[in-house]
Amino acid sequence: MLKPFLLILLSLAPSFALAQGKERAAPQGPKAALSQILGRPTDRSVAVSVCSAQELEAYVEYWKSPAAVQKTQSRILKPGVPSEFEIGGLTPNTSYSYRLNTRKPGAAAFEKSDEERIQTQRPAGGSFTFAVQGDSHPERLGRMFDPDLYSVTMRHVAKDAPDFYFLMGDDFSIERLIEQGDKSQAAVNAVYAQQRGFLGIVGASTPLMLVNGNHEQAAKYLLDATPNNFAVLAGKAHTSYFPLPAPDAFYSGDRTPVEHVGLLRDYYAWEWGDALFVVIDPYWHSDVAVDNEAGTKAPRKDAGRTTKEQGETGKDAKRRARENQSTNQDKNTRPDAEQEGNRRGKGGRDLWQITLGDEQYQWLRSTLTQSKAKFKFVFSHHVLGTGRGGIEQAGTFEWGGEDNRGVDRFTQMRPNWQQPIHDLMRDAGVTIFFQGHDHLYARQELDGVIYQSCPNPADPTFTAFNRDAYKTGDIFPNSGYLRVTVQGGADPSVHVEYVRTFRDSDEEDGLTSGMIAHSYRVTPRAAVGAPKK
Repeated sequence: MLKPFLLILLSLAPSFALAQGKERAAPQGPKAALSQILGRPTDRSVAVSVCSAQELEAYVEYWKSPAAVQKTQSRILKPGVPSEFEIGGLTPNTSYSYRLNTRKPGAAAFEKSDEERIQTQRPAGGSFTFAVQGDSHPERLGRMFDPDLYSVTMRHVAKDAPDFYFLMGDDFSIERLIEQGDKSQAAVNAVYAQQRGFLGIVGASTPLMLVNGNHEQAAKYLLDATPNNFAVLAGKAHTSYFPLPAPDAFYSGDRTPVEHVGLLRDYYAWEWGDALFVVIDPYWHSDVAVDNEAGTKAPRKDAGRTTKEQGETGKDAKRRARENQSTNQDKNTRPDAEQEGNRRGKGGRDLWQITLGDEQYQWLRSTLTQSKAKFKFVFSHHVLGTGRGGIEQAGTFEWGGEDNRGVDRFTQMRPNWQQPIHDLMRDAGVTIFFQGHDHLYARQELDGVIYQSCPNPADPTFTAFNRDAYKTGDIFPNSGYLRVTVQGGADPSVHVEYVRTFRDSDEEDGLTSGMIAHSYRVTPRAAVGAPKK
């Protein structure tokens, strides 16, 4: 039995080493004793999640004008336990200021935190910015993650003051815990708490929107009807450490609760300005492991493509480095440590079992087709939730309808669906599909839909992992994030910029932190045709 003080330590960011074991030095985020994260903003409200390392009394004060300050009721913050303050009664399309006030038990006066920002829903025609990061993988210290570089990225994002910040998944890996058999809520909580130290740099003034990834192992196939399995532990940490949207008058989404977790908050949608935002998730809705099975470093070798593995060899990496030097004038590429084998049915694995499920699909279809937004953005960890590549995967299984032999089996395998997911996005006028998983920046286009793979925000090797999986497109290596500006008015457009980030020691040969490695502009596009009924 763990002693009470150790349980508290395990639930706080600095304890990540205890939760992850001694095999690798633990990444340390900013050692803030207090973190605050915004979430689920609407036209008239926002949630502020606060987590403290010690017991405190706290309340939030907020104002549009300093002459009219309002405040929430005060409450006691328990050590390591997130607490949410719901701020309501706000005015649409308005910027507010707020700050947290705290005091220790027995203290006479409250201490005021720094002033932060709240933004309510933008109207149609309004302009705004949001930002996106790919997989951060803090468990991969030194080979895909550096805490100092992550902090640099977070500070750049915070300076942009976006209305939202999207995390594309694989930010809360609990696989080391699964390998070690450490099945405790405290250990899983520590993985989520550790990220708050970094994400609070952005999240104090920018609502965070999370996308479920394969390494989170928040997945249906692990459920066993008990309250102490890893899917439940991950699901509870996911919904308690970050204030995510649930279906209400402003957001639509997953209305089906899961035993021992409640509402998953895994898929959801809302409109903001001229844009529709849609987050989808296959992991909570597939009966099988969508990608790698819990506790394994990669999918089964019999589980994949009929072509050669997509990871690069050392020889490939050297060749890719020479190509990047002449084309992108940037850092070299290296092989992803998480290589994948065949992925399409070999050895009995059937990728038709990977699915959004009927309920989520019909919700996605109605959400996309009923929206009149000029721009539509869809976010998911990856096409199909597995594999490598963007448009290279878009024609297969429930995403495109064909099996590994190129035979169209969609009607047979999805009898209750009107059309494959890519066709739905094409016909509904989706602007950009954002994905993570592949650990590089890659922009491709298929049938008018842009497939945008997002770079890692803290990769100190500055690699374009899985480069060979992409046969076409604009390809650049890590690290950094995407800054997306939605411009309203008479000439509406979307401007996407890949912002590179570097530590001071990395800045050389024209590489400077904050530089734009690639950018493009998108204008509204008409749907190809009426979606199938």
